[in-house]
Amino acid sequence: MPNGAAGVWILTVPHDHSHDDPDHSQDDPRPLGAYAAMMGAYGVAVGAAALALRSRRSRVRRPGPMELALLALATQHVTRLVTRDSITSPLRAPFTEFEGAAGEGEVNERVVGTGLRRAVGELLSCPFCLGQWAATGLVASSVFAPTLATAGVTVLATAQLSDYLQLCYAALRHRQ
Repeated sequence: MPNGAAGVWILTVPHDHSHDDPDHSQDDPRPLGAYAAMMGAYGVAVGAAALALRSRRSRVRRPGPMELALLALATQHVTRLVTRDSITSPLRAPFTEFEGAAGEGEVNERVVGTGLRRAVGELLSCPFCLGQWAATGLVASSVFAPTLATAGVTVLATAQLSDYLQLCYAALRHRQ
């Protein structure tokens, strides 16, 4: 039997090398390999937290509506702080390029680089992208270090509410 043994035929298909490197597709500039690596790192971290939680014989309580609201405000604040604040620009500088001020202490930046550098830049410059990671960190910290997490979440949520009040005040003054 040609190209096979025991009645199994082996089909040889020419290899298409255009998809060998998912970080450099001509039609798709997204660094898919780097995204997969980052998703893997996130999955490993969440899995490790789940295993650590399982080994703790304490039960995790469901957050109440107020705690959930505070976690949401804290998540929004930390994501805006990391991804848009002018003061945290040095964290994003290896992955982004400054394009201009965006108002209210925020900046517009463009992601630079390829592969993992680009993927990290996208994560660090997109509040929607970073939100899942930040929320996971805040919830995990509330389980493993509740007192410290409560303090951190309270500070972040209070700062976010303060930002909202500042924006409302500015809008009201502008109307006059």
